[in-house]
Amino acid sequence: MKFKPMRPRRAYRLKLVSAALAALVFVACTAPHEDPIADERIEVKVVVVTMFERGAARGDVPGELQLWLERLNLDTEFDFPMGEDVLYMNDDGVMAIMTGGGIPNATASMMALGGDPRFDFTHSYWLIAGIAGGDPEDVSLGSAAWARYVVDGDLAYEIDGREIPDDWPYGIIPLDAKRPTKDPAELNPERRPSTISFDLNPGLVEWAFSITRELDLGDGPGIASYRQAYDGHPAAQRPPFVTIGDSLSASTYWHGALLNEWANDWVPLYAGEDANFMTSAMEDSGTLTAMYRLARMQRLDTDRVLVLRTVSNYTMPPIGESAVWSKAQPYPGDGMPSFENAFIVGNTVVQAIVSDWTTYKHELPYSD
Repeated sequence: MKFKPMRPRRAYRLKLVSAALAALVFVACTAPHEDPIADERIEVKVVVVTMFERGAARGDVPGELQLWLERLNLDTEFDFPMGEDVLYMNDDGVMAIMTGGGIPNATASMMALGGDPRFDFTHSYWLIAGIAGGDPEDVSLGSAAWARYVVDGDLAYEIDGREIPDDWPYGIIPLDAKRPTKDPAELNPERRPSTISFDLNPGLVEWAFSITRELDLGDGPGIASYRQAYDGHPAAQRPPFVTIGDSLSASTYWHGALLNEWANDWVPLYAGEDANFMTSAMEDSGTLTAMYRLARMQRLDTDRVLVLRTVSNYTMPPIGESAVWSKAQPYPGDGMPSFENAFIVGNTVVQAIVSDWTTYKHELPYSD
């Protein structure tokens, strides 16, 4: 008679111990802020969330991260193996993270940061600051837009434009619709994805706009000459300015007049009739998805989140040029006005919070 060998009891016990340790690690990383190690955490006042860098973190041509590091002396570095880069911090309590480009990177990086037991984000303010395409109907190159709403543009059906009916404006369709629409009444609310639209704290957005709206964002020959081609778009021909406008988040780098029409229909379709598409970005819906999940665990406060996008390029070509030509153009001024203005506008808010931290730690910086 053959007998099957029995699993050694010791190996079984080791598996149980390993499972228990894994559970303890998970709890330590995700427990609410009142857990026993809370007093040992590093208090973070403001987290600047950037998405990508063009080279090294310091000392070369800057992307979204570098100016923050160099100008705010974010010289303390923390290993962050679950992210795309190390974490950076200064003695004023300002932290910067680079999530990596695209929605998956942003979601994973922010979940890892929010669950990191080394830091206390209970009262932190969050500034998502990056570059974006801009709708020439509303903004100009180098302009900065504070978002009230962020809407996901990837959760959709799509049919190639060469196969759509003649009376369709474009081939992108809401998940629960049979054709393109800009009428919310045609959507089934029971099938609405929970992560397709995010409403930011309107009081905080208005406050951030109020202290930045008069900032001089300068100008430059590269963007000044390029924007003159946008005849018939008065906003696109202005020097850089600060405004309030909403962002479409999609990992697909779309471009052109027809898709610009889709973006202007899509954002109010999901965010409401007062929403106005102005900037086309990538990561924000993933970043906010992670943050709203972390808020369930009391790891952070989503009422303290701001999204600032600055315009590096237009989302559609000027009259007389094709979308293919427009997409192939390098960023006017090498994109530097958008990188600079993300720092200038964003840092105005960062310094206002840090300089009055004793108040803003417990009270939001605006009155109802």
